[in-house]
Amino acid sequence: MTTILKIGAAFPDPPFNGANDDGGLDIAMMQAIGEVLGATVEFAPFPGADFNGIFDALNSGDYDCVTAGTTVTAGRKRLAAFCEPYLISGQSLAVDVTRHPQVHTVDDLAGLTIGVQQGNTSQAIAEALVAQGKAKAVRVYDYGTITTAITDLTTGGCDAFMKLAPVLTELVRPVDGVEVVQGGISTERIATAVRRSDGTLLHRINAAQNELEKTGRLPHLRRTWLGSPLLDQSGATPPGETG
Repeated sequence: MTTILKIGAAFPDPPFNGANDDGGLDIAMMQAIGEVLGATVEFAPFPGADFNGIFDALNSGDYDCVTAGTTVTAGRKRLAAFCEPYLISGQSLAVDVTRHPQVHTVDDLAGLTIGVQQGNTSQAIAEALVAQGKAKAVRVYDYGTITTAITDLTTGGCDAFMKLAPVLTELVRPVDGVEVVQGGISTERIATAVRRSDGTLLHRINAAQNELEKTGRLPHLRRTWLGSPLLDQSGATPPGETG
C-alpha cells in the first residue's frame, strides 16, 4: 500500500466532518487508522449533487476509500466493498416546532413535504411515506445545499427534514425553533468503502479499526464526537432533543 491514503468525503457533514478536514469522527478515525497503517491520510472533497456519485469517483481511482458517514446498502454493495461498521445509527426527523407543533413522528406528516438530500438513504424512506399516503411530497436537495434545506424548515420551503441522527442534530442546533423530534427511524450500518477489487486495503483497514476498537481509542472518538462510546446508537434520540 502506498504511504498516502486518499479518502473521499462529502463536506460538510458534522459530526463526521467539518467544513474541511478540521475535525469530526471520520477525520479523527481515519487519521488514527493511518497511524496504525503507517500511512499519511489525505481527504478529498466530493463535489457532486448526488451522494451516490462518490462511488463512481472511488472506482475511477479518485480515492483509495470513502469515509463519509456512509450507510451500507444492497445497492452500494454492488458498487464497492465495505469494511466493518464503525457506527450503527439511524434516520431522524426535524421540524420547526413553532410551525408544526403537532409533528412528533413520521406518523404526523400527512399533508406535509419532507426534505431529503439527493442520494441519501433518507430519500427512499421519505418516498415510501409519500407512497403510503403518510406525507404529501418529497423535496430533494442537492447534496451540497443542506444549509438551505435546514433554513427552509423555518421559511416553509419544506415542512420536515430527514437525515442520519448525529448529522441532523448538529445541523439544527444553531437554528432557533428547529428540533429533532424523532430518532431511530431506521437502523443503518456506517462503514468505510473501498473498491471491490481492493481486498488487501479492506483487510488492512478492518485490522486497524479492530485494533482501535479493542484499545478503546475508537470508543473514545465516538464519545468525543457523538456523546456516546457505543457502536450501536441506532435507537438513540440525541440528548436535549424531543421525541
